[in-house]
Amino acid sequence: MNRGDMEEVMKEKGKVCVTGGSGYLGSWMVMRLLQLGYYVNTTIRSHPDRKKDVSYLTNLPGAQERLNIFNADLHKPQSFNAAIEGCIGVFHVAHPIDFENKEPEETITQRTINGAIGILQECLSSKTVKRVVYTSSASTVVGTGSSNVIINECSWTDVDIMRTLKPFASSYIISKTLTEKAALEFAEKNGIDLVTVIPTWIHGTFITPQIPGSVHSSMEMILGHQNFSMSYPPIVPFVHVDDVTNAHIFLFENPNAKGRYICSAVEITREKLAEFLLTRYPEFQKQITEYTWTSTKDLKGSSISSKRLLETGFKYKYGLEEMFDGAIECCKQRDIL
Repeated sequence: MNRGDMEEVMKEKGKVCVTGGSGYLGSWMVMRLLQLGYYVNTTIRSHPDRKKDVSYLTNLPGAQERLNIFNADLHKPQSFNAAIEGCIGVFHVAHPIDFENKEPEETITQRTINGAIGILQECLSSKTVKRVVYTSSASTVVGTGSSNVIINECSWTDVDIMRTLKPFASSYIISKTLTEKAALEFAEKNGIDLVTVIPTWIHGTFITPQIPGSVHSSMEMILGHQNFSMSYPPIVPFVHVDDVTNAHIFLFENPNAKGRYICSAVEITREKLAEFLLTRYPEFQKQITEYTWTSTKDLKGSSISSKRLLETGFKYKYGLEEMFDGAIECCKQRDIL
């Protein structure tokens, strides 16, 4: 295939927008979309005091020719307009992460809802966007108040329970739940083709300079310190970052995709996880054996079902081995381990 033919093939893919391109999932998605031949606009949140280093994005293969980076902020939904203009699809990944509840929950929730609705409004106005894929979170389905049940796309976290109990990361849980609901409602009222992806703990390799939060929490036993304030639930659900990314793209390209899709590849009890880590990574035996958690004798976990996604024909490629192997290698490269 000559250069002219190749350019024609790439043009056929069209242009898409990825919000939150400097984050863990967003950066991986930018990389994969470029590999597939898409033109990509991505948004990052600018910092008033310093210029953000995005060389890990600009150095990606194909970035020089097909990647444009825009500054945008969920505080100002209209700031996403330039990045969405002319796109055939939008992957809305950006979401403020405030596990320590530094801001009031109502403030975070209103900002994320306004941001999502503003982005959907711009997609509607663009006349070019054919589908929006929104990145939700397993936190929108697991807080139902019931245990030992099968969780599926009909499940929704009970926001009132979250506001009463105020568990760790309650602001994030509430804002993700209410934002997804608001986005689905707005899309239905306005005829927008919206699909939402609900990943569990995203784990594996990463191209960001710092260790992503979800990788940090997944690696607590190996990192040997517990200052991230997230303990493993009785049953731990994982999914590889590449599988989540591929699920987003698969659902974007699948004409029959509609509604919510849980994306979770592996479930393991935390005791079995400790056994797996000790067997596969004996060099971290000290950290793993010293890791402590509350007793699970009276705790029951819920299973999260990916049945609906699998029924579309999607297949997971990665297991626990690849997730932890990749994460450990990336941590070693950055002198985290």
